[in-house]
Amino acid sequence: MSGGPRYFRGNLSNFGDIVRTGQEMGFPVYVVTIKDLKLTAEKVKGYTLNADNQWEQQHFPLPQVIYNRIPQREDELKPAVRRKIKECLVHPLINFYNPYFFNKWHLFEWLKKSKSTVHLVPQTRRLRGEAGLQKMLERYSCLYLKPESGKAGKGIMMLRYQKDKLLPYRLKVQNTKNSTTYKGANIQRLWARIRTETGLSPYIVQQGIELAVVDNRPFDLRVLLQKTEKGQWSVTGVGARMAGSKSITTHVPRGGSIEDPHKMLAIVFGADMAPGIMNRVKTTAIVIARQIEKASGHAHGEMSMDLGVDAAGSIWFFEANAKPMKFDEPHIRQKSLERIFQYSQYLANR
Repeated sequence: MSGGPRYFRGNLSNFGDIVRTGQEMGFPVYVVTIKDLKLTAEKVKGYTLNADNQWEQQHFPLPQVIYNRIPQREDELKPAVRRKIKECLVHPLINFYNPYFFNKWHLFEWLKKSKSTVHLVPQTRRLRGEAGLQKMLERYSCLYLKPESGKAGKGIMMLRYQKDKLLPYRLKVQNTKNSTTYKGANIQRLWARIRTETGLSPYIVQQGIELAVVDNRPFDLRVLLQKTEKGQWSVTGVGARMAGSKSITTHVPRGGSIEDPHKMLAIVFGADMAPGIMNRVKTTAIVIARQIEKASGHAHGEMSMDLGVDAAGSIWFFEANAKPMKFDEPHIRQKSLERIFQYSQYLANR
């Protein structure tokens, strides 16, 4: 496709899919940059796909609904961008949803606030120093260290205490495709390595959950939630992601694989129990989405989340994303594109 990259950044193939879906459903739809979104102008400069499937610049009326797909956290934090988002949020004629990326620490704080979600959250603390880390290791033999503003599993570490080993403290650091394990006699020995890995980024420490496993590989569930044409949260689809043999997370770029969630649950819990667990996963995800939206104080139209099921069949919340990556499963993908416009139409009609 020509034209696009010169004018705007982001996932072009995703933007193309969204614009095409909107056009097929009969909606005028365009991509607009923060710079070109002049809220006092009569017309706005935007980009859409023409009949030859090429990006083309045109002038459009001011949007009624804005679906925020700013690609990077650092873009969203720029003062000019934050100002423009604030203007959109208070604009009387514009519905602006998913205004900001989530921060991991905030998510856990929000979910702890409600009786309906507090039991779904693993024990989570901010990473402050080695003493606090040691205290948590005394309670949980496995901990995860995660950046507050991480993406796609980047920067995640796992810390274990294995008391029967000569060097009982084990720190596993995730690299792009595999991981490196450092061993120490005490936490102080590993602290310097942890500081090197975290740098200046704020981190959280979290109780490790022993996830259900298939062939010795843990898996978790990735749930896509979107609002419907009635403005209600609904599960668009559930995918399973299985950890790569050398990875400490299930992210596909890090060697994880895409699996069928029904099949995975049936292998672990049996064909009779699996559908009930799947239904619980979906209803739990909706309860979580409502609480996140309420606590965030902003309108959201979609989010994805990572949920785990442990060997006992309990459900755990690990992560939610306000700018979901596109799901690889074709049936989920198609429905997700249509739902963007069904919800947008609901907003525009209000």
